[in-house]
Amino acid sequence: MKFGIIKERKNPPDRRVVFAPNELAKLKQLYHEATVEVESSDIRIFSDVQYKSMGITVTDDISNSDVLFGVKEVPVEDLIPNKSYFFFSHTIKKQPYNRKLLQAILEKNIDLYDHETIVDSHNRRLIGFGKYAGMVGVYNGIRAFGIKFELFKLPKAETLAGKEALIMHLKRITLPPLKFVITGTGKVGSGAKEILDAIKVKEIEVENYLTKNYTQPVYVQLDVLEYNKRIDGQVIDFNDFVDHPEAYVSDFEKFTKVTDIYFTGHFYASGAPVILTREMLNASDCKIKVVADISCDVNGPIACTLRSSTIAEPIYGYWPSEGKEVDVFHPGAVVVMAVDNLPCEIPKDASEGFGEQFMEHVIPAFFNKDKDGILERAKMTENGKLTPRFSYLQDYVDGKS
Repeated sequence: MKFGIIKERKNPPDRRVVFAPNELAKLKQLYHEATVEVESSDIRIFSDVQYKSMGITVTDDISNSDVLFGVKEVPVEDLIPNKSYFFFSHTIKKQPYNRKLLQAILEKNIDLYDHETIVDSHNRRLIGFGKYAGMVGVYNGIRAFGIKFELFKLPKAETLAGKEALIMHLKRITLPPLKFVITGTGKVGSGAKEILDAIKVKEIEVENYLTKNYTQPVYVQLDVLEYNKRIDGQVIDFNDFVDHPEAYVSDFEKFTKVTDIYFTGHFYASGAPVILTREMLNASDCKIKVVADISCDVNGPIACTLRSSTIAEPIYGYWPSEGKEVDVFHPGAVVVMAVDNLPCEIPKDASEGFGEQFMEHVIPAFFNKDKDGILERAKMTENGKLTPRFSYLQDYVDGKS
């Protein structure tokens, strides 16, 4: 089995990589029958020299590899026919801007495995950068509060070395007794929680969060049934929410009355209720000053997320009474941080963590005959056709949706 790490070619440049040098060295050590090559890159967070020093071959021609690993979409003209590829294709939700990419993958007889489609037998995602998005999202949200109220200045996350540097800079500032809320307990939520815990923000119970005042910063982390409720009043379980999202309505308003900064880490599916409505934001007793929309679903469950923002320009203002974008310093503005590629700001940590997940969950499948069905479930295309699991994309490929 010949594995290849491809150079990222999408703009703007992404410095992340699927495997850090030490993880590739571990792969070679564990699976002697595997060969590994890394395509030379001048933008990757790890240099060619760092890979070479671990005994990894670096080359300008990756075409001898059987399986190619990347992070972002591969430009159509750079796709090598008859190979297997792993990358984020951004096609599984029928994204119009990548229709030609999926069409080209089929035409070139490529077996595509999207990182998002790597799931266990219960359809839970195994691979992702979500934890690192959560980490940077918390930092950026607190930084946005400092900017809006001119209380403190934090450097941009992208200028820092990684997670530990984020924590160090956050510890240097003095936070007022703010209340933070996190929606979601998955990878994004865990990353957000890790940063808040590291800077000694106290986690409290929901009831206390809603009813008590504190002299220090505090936070609460909410599971899906703590900020959504069934319209008929029944309390069932998470699976019911997934199966019948249309039967639920947001129960988040009570949190808007006591929260200063909101970090979103929820999973949002089609048909799920809007969590934070314009009406909630426009209410006279709404206290929210910053929304760090880490999940960043434009026209989704967070009314103030009018568009995604960028690492270069990470924040904008939202004026609830008009429902439109305004300057951050507008007196009626809620500050929105909606960067949709947050893990890019700490590429070293993100790459190392991603590679560890990949080594644990995916690589063994190549050598144990895929006994747990990891590769089978993740494969989107084969022999120039969509696999049955992804046949719902046929009308998208045909240009009909």
